[in-house]
Amino acid sequence: MQATDISTIYNRAQLYTIEIGETRLFSGYGQLNDMAAISGTADVIVVGGGNAAFCAALTARELGVSVVVLERAPEEEAGGNSRFTAGAIRCVYDGVDDLRGLMPDLTDEEVAQTDFGTYTEEQFLDDMGRITEYRCDPDLTELLVRRSKQTLSWMRSKGIRFQPIWGRQAFKVDGRFRFWGGLTVEAWGGGPGLVDGLTRAAEDAGITVLYGTRALSLIADDDGVKGVEVRRRGAREILRSRAVVLACGGFEANHEWRARYLGPGWDLAKVRGSRFNTGDGIRMAMEIGAAPFGHWSGCHAVGWDRNAPEFGDLAVGDGFQKHSYPFAIMLNARGERFVDEGADFRNYTYARYGGVILDQPGQFAWQVFDRKVTHLLRDEYRIRQVTRVKADTLEDLAARLEGVDAARALDTIRDYNQAVRSSVGFNPNIRDGRGTTGLSVPKSNWANTIDEPPFEAFAVTCGVTFTFGGLRINTDGSVLDTDLEPIKGLFAAGELVGGLFYFNYPGGTGLMAGSVFGRIAGA
Repeated sequence: MQATDISTIYNRAQLYTIEIGETRLFSGYGQLNDMAAISGTADVIVVGGGNAAFCAALTARELGVSVVVLERAPEEEAGGNSRFTAGAIRCVYDGVDDLRGLMPDLTDEEVAQTDFGTYTEEQFLDDMGRITEYRCDPDLTELLVRRSKQTLSWMRSKGIRFQPIWGRQAFKVDGRFRFWGGLTVEAWGGGPGLVDGLTRAAEDAGITVLYGTRALSLIADDDGVKGVEVRRRGAREILRSRAVVLACGGFEANHEWRARYLGPGWDLAKVRGSRFNTGDGIRMAMEIGAAPFGHWSGCHAVGWDRNAPEFGDLAVGDGFQKHSYPFAIMLNARGERFVDEGADFRNYTYARYGGVILDQPGQFAWQVFDRKVTHLLRDEYRIRQVTRVKADTLEDLAARLEGVDAARALDTIRDYNQAVRSSVGFNPNIRDGRGTTGLSVPKSNWANTIDEPPFEAFAVTCGVTFTFGGLRINTDGSVLDTDLEPIKGLFAAGELVGGLFYFNYPGGTGLMAGSVFGRIAGA
């Protein structure tokens, strides 16, 4: 059936219904052997199969309606960008008792040897404002922050387990761990564990998930959105509903849109996650008059292994990222430093520095470490699929940095070593103020001389995580049109919601935003 043939469905005489248990799955007019003419029905259709989508689907199902989830990817690649994350989720907590409510497996011994600190609503709001240069939508941001803890509690009730982010967010100093940067909680099993847990919860709730089903357009008239046209098993189908929730990601996997909206050169970036996030949800909504919103020329982009594949690899997950750069210096092809590696905790710089790397000659850089800090490197530096060189002298190391002016790199390292304020103590758990003096590009914290072999260097390029521009929603999760009026029956959550992130991004906020606004949209 072609898109223009929709009217023929409703002119046929007989209505067919297919049921699974008490859930009406497919219903339509036409001959049973004419599957293209059968239109699926559900109370709510959720487009997308990641964290935000499942939070929306589960919430809607709790309210007693039938729900169908449309996942463009085949089942083995399902989960969107959520599956590619490490599972870190930024949330408010007032102390260890709040954390024990989310993570009852915490032992007394773990609590005794850890300073979890607090992360209050005020701190979260301040981080969102500061990191986005105070452009984040105040109403959406307040919802995100104030509902963060209760949303994780709800997710736990659905069987999602959480744990502290040992190793990546807390270093052991003087026998005690101390968490830093407002990021303490991650899903058990990372992104894959989160998606698998949400999928099980959806199955237990009687939610139907249709894999390999790409949403093509919204079915809408003057009374609002009535369903979705999809392509499934090579044929077009019409799925009818009372409401549609769009939660199918941004446009980060769309090379042409990246060049159009992010700017020249962004088509050269790698994609950290799903190859299926090409902006379909945003396009479909704008085709029926939805308002674009947010930072369309901005995105979350990180340092990513220079030789990583074009799109994310589920076998490697987030292992191509290289986020220990605060303890390194980064050199470009000219052999020069180009950014303050220690400007702030990784949580507050990593999502911006990918774009800075993309701006360098050849779109790459090398992160350089010496023996003093290699024990602090995150696990992603130890995977097999890594672009690394190692040497016992700086001269040999510089010669091994592919694509780099070796002589200038040596000069840069020596100038940096002389500028380090060695009189200030090094402490990876705090902004220690151990910086440099007299350099045109300073390093503000965690500056150590690079003089103890063996030396190691890792080649990185830009990896795009998700785009910041998207649809405008209100605090009910309704998508607004260009007159800023709600489009009846259309809701949105996750990456394709605009207005939350500008220029930069506090680590772990994406999954939290997807969960919070997924629940709101589902309700």
